[in-house]
Amino acid sequence: MSTMTEIQQAIEGLPATEKKALSAWLSSQQESEMSPQEEAALLASLDKAARQLDAGLGVPIDQARGMVRQWASK
Repeated sequence: MSTMTEIQQAIEGLPATEKKALSAWLSSQQESEMSPQEEAALLASLDKAARQLDAGLGVPIDQARGMVRQWASK
């Protein structure tokens, strides 16, 4: 019997909550779909957004929700 078959059989015997936890863990082990450059750009834009919010340059959440609804209805 192969190791993969043994693992599959062991998983089949797990309770649903443990299968869910295992699934989440396996997902966390996957390689990022972003390139290192894309990840760096995303982190930089999040840092910029955080600085803007800290400086009071943000949009109130109710206004942002309205904007999203408007965009989604187009």
